[in-house]
Amino acid sequence: MSGRTTEPIRVLIADDQPLVRRGLALILAPDPGFEVVGEAADGEEAVALAHRLRPDVVVMDIRMPVLDGVGATERLARTLPECRVLALSTFDMDEYVVAALRAGAYGFLPKDISPEELVAAVRVVHTGEAAVAPRLLTRLISAYVLAPRPPQPPAANPGDLTPREQEVWRLMATGLDNAEIARAMDISVSTVKNHITSLFGKLAVRDRAQAVIAAYETGLVEAGSRSG
Repeated sequence: MSGRTTEPIRVLIADDQPLVRRGLALILAPDPGFEVVGEAADGEEAVALAHRLRPDVVVMDIRMPVLDGVGATERLARTLPECRVLALSTFDMDEYVVAALRAGAYGFLPKDISPEELVAAVRVVHTGEAAVAPRLLTRLISAYVLAPRPPQPPAANPGDLTPREQEVWRLMATGLDNAEIARAMDISVSTVKNHITSLFGKLAVRDRAQAVIAAYETGLVEAGSRSG
């Protein structure tokens, strides 16, 4: 886990707007913990540069010409899985963000985040954790599942979960973070983390984002659900 902590995180920035690329680079480059190794103007270029430069993290705009961020993310997840994608979008409520998470992105942030939030998210994604604000993710998925689409069979069998795991999953899907889940269930945060690790394995999902999507798709929670 700590083997790479002294190495700067190598970041590739992909956005079709030069000003946005430059702004993101100016946020990350001065920090000795990061090395901005390249910039791409579309998804096709992002994939090609990622294979050539081998960044740790790609900060990926969702809407780009030639190949959009969703398509580029899917290619990278398939061909360069050690490269983590952090998706960005101008819009909070955007079905393409959910598509990006399903394609393999490790996180999503709106473009109006603060520099500190961007820096923190890149670090989180680099560790293999999901960098998605729980309530923002909940709103995104709520909007997404309201759109008409064919019913989808569950990717895994939720019946394999214990009642406690099922409750942790439900609370996670309604927007609570680990500390809030612990308070709601009157258990410790470490116990919550253990339940989450177990349910991830049983649901065959990689992270919190995919677990929340699965909760909507299996009907555990419905669009617009809120805890409390």
